[in-house]
Amino acid sequence: MPSLFRFLVFVGLIAGLAYGAVFSLATFVKYQPREIVVTIPPDKFLKQH
Repeated sequence: MPSLFRFLVFVGLIAGLAYGAVFSLATFVKYQPREIVVTIPPDKFLKQH
């Protein structure tokens, strides 16, 4: 039983660190939206047989 408890605590700590990392990235990293223009050649619209 103590090894199961230690394992669960270890898994909880890892999950907490992962949650903290995702939360900090979502909170502190600011992104700059930008427009992306992709030119598609007309032959991509033709049916391929």
